[in-house]
Amino acid sequence: MIAKRIFLYAAALSMTAFSAGKPELVSKVKSGELKEAKASWWGFDPTDSTVALQDAINSGASKLIIDNVGRTWITRPLFAASNQEIFFEKGVVIEAKKGEFKGGNDTLLTVSLKENVILNGYGATLRMHRADYDDPKQYKRAEWRHTLSLRSARNVKVYGLTLALSGGDGIYLGVAKRGVTNENIHIKDVVCDRNYRQGISVISAKNLLIEDTIMKDTGGTPPAAGIDFEPNHPSEQLVNCVMRNCVTENNQGHGYMYYLPNLHAESPPLSLRLENCVSRNDAVSFGFITSNSESDAVGGAIDVVGCLFEKPRGEGISIRRKPAGGAKVRFKECVIDSPGRSPIVVSSRPGCPRTIGGVDFGSLTVVDPAERLFIDYFDWLGGGGVTSLRGTVTLRHGDVETVTELTPEWLKKTFPIRVVKMIAPLELDDVKLVPADTSAEASVSAAPYYLRKQGMAVFWAAAGEQVRLKLEFAQVGKYGGRKMKIVAVAPSGKKIIVGEIPFLETKELTFAAPETGLYHLPLNAGANRCGILECSPPVAVSGESGEIRFISSAGDLFFLVPAGTKEFGLLVYGEGTGEGVKATVFDEKGIKVWEKDDITRPQMFASTTPPPVRDEVWRLRLERATNIMCEDNYVDMRGIPPFLSRDPKALLKVAK
Repeated sequence: MIAKRIFLYAAALSMTAFSAGKPELVSKVKSGELKEAKASWWGFDPTDSTVALQDAINSGASKLIIDNVGRTWITRPLFAASNQEIFFEKGVVIEAKKGEFKGGNDTLLTVSLKENVILNGYGATLRMHRADYDDPKQYKRAEWRHTLSLRSARNVKVYGLTLALSGGDGIYLGVAKRGVTNENIHIKDVVCDRNYRQGISVISAKNLLIEDTIMKDTGGTPPAAGIDFEPNHPSEQLVNCVMRNCVTENNQGHGYMYYLPNLHAESPPLSLRLENCVSRNDAVSFGFITSNSESDAVGGAIDVVGCLFEKPRGEGISIRRKPAGGAKVRFKECVIDSPGRSPIVVSSRPGCPRTIGGVDFGSLTVVDPAERLFIDYFDWLGGGGVTSLRGTVTLRHGDVETVTELTPEWLKKTFPIRVVKMIAPLELDDVKLVPADTSAEASVSAAPYYLRKQGMAVFWAAAGEQVRLKLEFAQVGKYGGRKMKIVAVAPSGKKIIVGEIPFLETKELTFAAPETGLYHLPLNAGANRCGILECSPPVAVSGESGEIRFISSAGDLFFLVPAGTKEFGLLVYGEGTGEGVKATVFDEKGIKVWEKDDITRPQMFASTTPPPVRDEVWRLRLERATNIMCEDNYVDMRGIPPFLSRDPKALLKVAK
């Protein structure tokens, strides 16, 4: 009798562990007789139910119930269908299969170019294996293994789900087809928990409503925000995007981040609203970053109403690279409570206009245990100013309460412009650049150039010359990366596909120069760095479009001071209070004429010598700062050809 009971019990366990499904009911779904179906009808395999789940989704059922079979549904990537509600029963867990998701973009559930989709899952969980994806012994590093990805989707509702432990974002709202945005998206009562990159990323959306949603404990790779609105292209949009009654907490990065430099004046104007939301114990509660240029900044507005920014580890509100014009930023009845650093920080960045601002803080309350000014302005450009800040700030420090009205007079008195010599960049439009053909006798360094994010190399080549490049695509921090395409631009503007470099690799590339002249080599390393290790013609790095951004590139760099130059300058700076650089300038005779150490904010070397009677080659030496970490550093060249080179033979001048 006991043996019989054991046999029956084992048989019951086996049926629970594996089910072949109910093919007779599946047939009725396929014929259209049944519009509602259960996933278990297609079977259940405790080790991998991908086929059953995907077949159920593709069945044409208008409502698919993923039923609670008492075990976790293990799956590889799944893809939603249009015109379907997927109802997850309470207690259901959909889990990424361990050892799978090797592709950098593999996502647990993708809704791509689909419409009329409902994901209804109160009490249900979609989860992955964040720690595995962060282990380089198991996975190639990437930051796009999302739990749920909506790409160019329309009429989608996501209710009640917990989205956890992704290798990317809890929810990603991206683009599957250029020009097709996500539209009419409603996310409600969702929890994004312990995701790797973001709780939620919004790349492009129109008519997006996120309500009563929690985004917490994000961490693994930057930006690590609760939610990040970050378009990748000017054609993308953030139109009628509303967050209401949401909470971000304990995120390594920002709580609410709006990173918008990729939207331009021709982009659809912003219409964003953050209402009755809370940020608690995030690195920064609220951040807004937009375009450098006032004439090219995206328009529209963001309204932040009735929000609480509580106990940020850094600042409560951060406004960066925001020109006085462009999109309006408006706060109303918000509270900053106990920030770790300055409650409000407004800052310029490289390439910013001379003044930044354009923010209305409304009636803002700041509760600050530290005795300090409630707002700080960081001028990383040198000579910039802050303007067009309005509002009434009530500061509570202990039992003392003070009220300050932000007026132009108060701003001018509180943040006087830090004076540096204003020297305009050399105008290069409609001019021809030719080799400087210097006779400088100087030791040439074989040290590489390391450029952070985007950079430009330039070199002169003769028609038919074989150009050989050796480039390195290296990582910064934990930022992920894809292959970097290398395209050279010939003197005529013709683009030459040189090749590509896989992330974390060094590669030699060659091409035959089709014509004689100056070649430009744009380098885009994303958030990482590109090393120019070798180049068969002498190569320089260019500041034609703005500052040159180095990373850990110590050593000597030559630059040209053309005959007759009346004044010129070099603006040198680090990344902020935590990253600095030491800089020394030598004239053509090798005499040291300027030296600064531990440069964090911009320092200007301005020439004081008479105009040279002939072209001269000067030298800039960059070194590690004595007391501060040296990583990111910038050089902005004014009044002279904006080229730096390890080899004087690579320098350029304007043709007469």
